[in-house]
Amino acid sequence: MSQEEARDILAEWRESAPYWEKHAETIREMFAPITCALIGHASVSDGMSVLDVAGGIGDPSLAIAEVVGAAGSVVCTDGVFEMVEAARRESRARNLSGLEVCQCLADSLPFANGSFDVAVSRLGAMFFPDTAVALSEMLRVVAPGGHVSLAVWGDKEFNPFFRVVTRVMSGYVESPPDDADAPGAFRFAEPGKLARLLAEAGAVHIEESCLGFRIQATLSPTEFWHARAEMSDTLRHKLSLLTAEQIIQVAAEVEEAAREFFPNNRMDFPGQVLIVTGSKPP
Repeated sequence: MSQEEARDILAEWRESAPYWEKHAETIREMFAPITCALIGHASVSDGMSVLDVAGGIGDPSLAIAEVVGAAGSVVCTDGVFEMVEAARRESRARNLSGLEVCQCLADSLPFANGSFDVAVSRLGAMFFPDTAVALSEMLRVVAPGGHVSLAVWGDKEFNPFFRVVTRVMSGYVESPPDDADAPGAFRFAEPGKLARLLAEAGAVHIEESCLGFRIQATLSPTEFWHARAEMSDTLRHKLSLLTAEQIIQVAAEVEEAAREFFPNNRMDFPGQVLIVTGSKPP
């Protein structure tokens, strides 16, 4: 990936940051099962030092900070200043002295070798500009025997949270075919793909598991549409190409297509992620 393409990706996330902070509680609720699974697979426990790479607005770092307790520490990193500042505000609001935030890219971590017991990334690895370098960096900064654990989206057919919107939008805005190796939500949906890269980076004892879970939040179909339309840079761009009347029609079609996933008018999608974990050699 060129430097220009990497800058474009950061610019897109910079524009999305205010919306992610706005919907922070919904995001925490939606992805809590992934956070819990990631903590378990990485063997995070009391007193540990943990690095959260591409931690966005501060979750799952906030949940990890509760697990490691006062004797432990968490550093939340992200390449986007606006995301880092949102995480810092939430950390201060919760008075979490053991949680630090740092603006940096995954492929250039400003930490000494072996600085952390564990390094994790929840739904971030799919967007690393240079995944191979980023994984090498994560392994470098954990201590020998320490875990690197990453959660990425599984097959899009098992993630209707995305599918119901993209299928409606495809009837209004033509999209080019996905580049399987370009940064994107389903870049590592193919089983084994991320695991192979982690092995090539030098990790050992690699395990990959498929987590089926429920993406739940206190949202109605209308609130779901508004949140999706705000949080996704790709969707915001596509909507900017439509007329006001078309946007109203898209919203109605999405709400209708998603209605089966809103029992009692509350969001409840099935979801699937892959969790890939490896260890740094002793």
